[in-house]
Amino acid sequence: MKIAIIGCGSIANAAHIPAYIKNEIAQIKYFCDIIPERAGAAVEKYGYGIAVSDYHEILADDEVEAVSVCTPNNVHSIIAIDCLRAGKHVLCEKPAARTYDEALEMQRVQQETGKVLNIGVVNRFNDGVNHIKKYIDDGKLGEVFHVYISFRAHRSIPGLGGAFTTKAIAGGGALIDWGVHFLDIVMYCCGDPSPLTVSGETFCKLGKNMHDYTYKDMWAGPPNYDGIYDVDDSVTGMIRTQGPVITLNGAWAQNIGKGEMYIDFMGDKAGIRLQYGSDFEVFTAENGALVSYKPEFNMRNHFENEINAFIDCIQSGEKLPSNIDTVVITAKVLQAIYDSAQQHKEITL
Repeated sequence: MKIAIIGCGSIANAAHIPAYIKNEIAQIKYFCDIIPERAGAAVEKYGYGIAVSDYHEILADDEVEAVSVCTPNNVHSIIAIDCLRAGKHVLCEKPAARTYDEALEMQRVQQETGKVLNIGVVNRFNDGVNHIKKYIDDGKLGEVFHVYISFRAHRSIPGLGGAFTTKAIAGGGALIDWGVHFLDIVMYCCGDPSPLTVSGETFCKLGKNMHDYTYKDMWAGPPNYDGIYDVDDSVTGMIRTQGPVITLNGAWAQNIGKGEMYIDFMGDKAGIRLQYGSDFEVFTAENGALVSYKPEFNMRNHFENEINAFIDCIQSGEKLPSNIDTVVITAKVLQAIYDSAQQHKEITL
C-alpha cells in the first residue's frame, strides 16, 4: 500500500515514518514538506521515496492510497479535506483542527467521501490505557463518578515565539497541545460520554513577556523573540458529562517546580492513577483492608499500534476508536473550554 507523509517534522520522523517502515504492507512513496530540504533529508535518511514540496502532487497520484498529515494545526483541516476528496484515506495528527467548526467540516467531508479519517489520538492504542478501559468496562471500579487530570510542567513552553505559541497557527497552547491527549484518554476509557456543561479559564502569563521568560527546557525551540506569544500556558476547567465529572489543571509553564502528568479515575469500588505514558496503580479495599497494586504488562509502541491499525482498517473497513466521529466530541469540549474562558461563564452544550 503506497503511503505519503505530508509534513516531515519531528512527529513524522519520531513516530509515523518508523512505524510505516516496520509495517509489512505499507510503503512510503512520497515525503512532502513546504521546506524542500526537510523532504529531501527524509529521502536521503530512509533511502527511498520521492521528495515534494507541494502536497497537490500527491493528490494527483492514484497509486497513493493513504496519507499521514503531520503538519502544523492550521492546515490540518485543509490538507485532510483535500486528501479525502482526492480519494485518499487519512491519518491526521492531533488535534483534529484548531477549532470545533474545522473539525466538523472534516467530519462532513469524511461522511461525504466514505474514506477513512482517523485522528492521531495515539493513546487509544496504548496498552496501559486499554487495560484501564477494560477495568472500567468490566465494572472493577464500580461507578466512575469523577476523573481528575493533571498535565503540569515547570517552565517548558515549546518554541517560544514560534508555531506552537501563535494562536493563528496552533489554535491554542497547553490545552490544545497537551490537554487534547489527556482529555481524549478520559473520554475513551469512560465510553466517550456526551458533555453537558463546561467551565474553564485559560491563562497567558509566564511566556507573555518573552525576554523575561526563564525556562527549564524548550522543546521545539529555540526562542524567537521577534515572534508571537498569544496562547494559553496554563488552564483549569470542569466538564460535566453523562458519565463522570472531569476536572483538570494543565500547564506548559507554572511557578511550581514539580511536573505532574497523571490521570485519576475515581470509582465507588476502586480508583486508578495512570502515570501518563507509563504504568498505573489500582487502589481499593478488600476484606476490611486497604489494597493497592500495579499490574505488570507488555507495553508495545503505541505509534506502531496506531499505524498498523490504520493500515488494517483501510483493508477491513473496521471503524477504529480514533475515527473522526469520536474525536469531534473531544474537539467540542476543547472549544467549550476556550469559549468559557473568553466569556468567563459556563457553557451549556
